[in-house]
Amino acid sequence: MRELTTARLRLRSWSFDDADFLFDMGSRWEVQRFIGRVPTVMADRAEAVASIERRRALDHPVHGIWAIETLADRRLVGTLLLKLIPASGGQSVKRADDIEIGWHLHPDQWGQGFATEAGAAVLAHAFAAGLSRVIAVTAPENIASQAVCRRLGMRHLGQTGAYYDTMCELFEATNGLDASSDDP
Repeated sequence: MRELTTARLRLRSWSFDDADFLFDMGSRWEVQRFIGRVPTVMADRAEAVASIERRRALDHPVHGIWAIETLADRRLVGTLLLKLIPASGGQSVKRADDIEIGWHLHPDQWGQGFATEAGAAVLAHAFAAGLSRVIAVTAPENIASQAVCRRLGMRHLGQTGAYYDTMCELFEATNGLDASSDDP
């Protein structure tokens, strides 16, 4: 997985040294409440270590799950993902280019523009690597993540039940090509 930098941030692979931060973030209901059909919080540090193992297994030249840290003081602020998105009902992805971008930030870091800055870097990376389309899904109530999608220039396509076995708001970014999207 390629390391990415922005004006304020470094996006890098997760390290097992990050387990305490990931557990702190993942054990907070305000972070987890919109993740998955049945949101849950981490109950112990071992879950964070297992999550880091899964994240590291996804490392790929284009896709991955990055740890987001500040350049100024190397403080972790959250996570950014770019990966194949699972279709509902155990089906394979709806389209070959169903690549999802998503972010989770520690509540202490909300409202500082980190999700938008990291998301813009990963979208640029995805498009430079040849992807023509990237999607994002949010819980219908997750207004903050929907605002990040809009700040990233993603187009709202409406609601869909095509992913994660739940109803989501669907957003799309394209690489300036005439990529036509399926109806959500």
